Amino acid sequence: MFQPTYLDHNATTPVHPAVLEAMLPYFSLQHGNASSRHEYGRAARRAIDEARQRVAYAAGAHPTEVIFTSGGSEANNLFIKGVAGAGKPGTIAVSAIEHPCVREPAKQLAQAGWRLREIAVDANCRVASADFSSALGEQPDLVSVMLANNETGVLQDVAALAEQARAGRPWFHSDAVQAFGKVPVNFRELNGRGVHGMSLSAHKIGGPKGAGALVIDKRVDLKPLIAGGGHERGLRSGTENVPAIVGFGMACELVTEGLATAAVRVGALRDELERGLVASGAAIFGASAPRLPNTVYFSLPDIDGETLVAKLDRAGFAVASGAACSSANPEASHVLVAMGVAPSLARGAVRVSLGADSTARDVRDFLAALADTSQQMNRMSALAR
Repeated sequence: MFQPTYLDHNATTPVHPAVLEAMLPYFSLQHGNASSRHEYGRAARRAIDEARQRVAYAAGAHPTEVIFTSGGSEANNLFIKGVAGAGKPGTIAVSAIEHPCVREPAKQLAQAGWRLREIAVDANCRVASADFSSALGEQPDLVSVMLANNETGVLQDVAALAEQARAGRPWFHSDAVQAFGKVPVNFRELNGRGVHGMSLSAHKIGGPKGAGALVIDKRVDLKPLIAGGGHERGLRSGTENVPAIVGFGMACELVTEGLATAAVRVGALRDELERGLVASGAAIFGASAPRLPNTVYFSLPDIDGETLVAKLDRAGFAVASGAACSSANPEASHVLVAMGVAPSLARGAVRVSLGADSTARDVRDFLAALADTSQQMNRMSALAR
């Protein structure tokens, strides 16, 4: 079977072998429902409790602050809609570069009587301080700013933003899905500065798809999205996905142990990749801002990004033209539009996101394939004129 070199780790990551090994017993031998009162159920409950402790430790939180969900999208929706459902309509302010699973529930609130305020970013994909201050002046009830952008990898100083917002006392949320496992993330420190909730996902850190968490200040009053058996402190009813939760816990333990070393190694690979891209004439988005160590988002002049991604796939390299969740949308990335990138350049955007198994050879081979592919596309374009 043809297997391209995988350079799309911001979309998802391969499950770590130790994670898979930890999960397997809970598909068969330990198959109990964690709500059952017999030994099979008690074993499942112990596994969930242990996983909750592992996730909490990795996130700098207390286990009672961890609410398991099906992933980052549900966690984001749970906070935004949960806060809204527990109070009266007000104003929600979100950054212009949020993932669709924050933007869309915010738009749904706007249709239900809330006022939506979008916070501008600058050319480097960082929240514009003047517009953030202006948004706070409009006294929002709920604010959401992501820790790291899934396309550019640019990091926001969420702690400083939340502290600035504290005087108005809004509920402050941060989507930490892309940052968690790549850079240090500590909910206790963020909470001390004014962050009340943050969202995590297992499959971005070597865990399984179908597990995530909302880490939340217990003072926040949430209306649950899913009502029923009262699972997860009554905030997320439904029989727990024990194997996935166990895998999430193991992935958290593994990524915590190797975080510093992995960041240095992958960061060096990213720098090598960017040197090659710049030499080829590529524009790198967000290059002047603090970013995740694994992410490069670039564009080559006069090259269509979607076409380039397809040709690179056939050449043996799996990359992305932006966010995987929005791959069916042919329009320019809303992130690049918010950054003020020219449409012609935005249409050429390609994202490379390195992972734990990426090597220097992967980078060199990718640069060679990119050079060949882009030359072919330029020749074809010249002939078509």
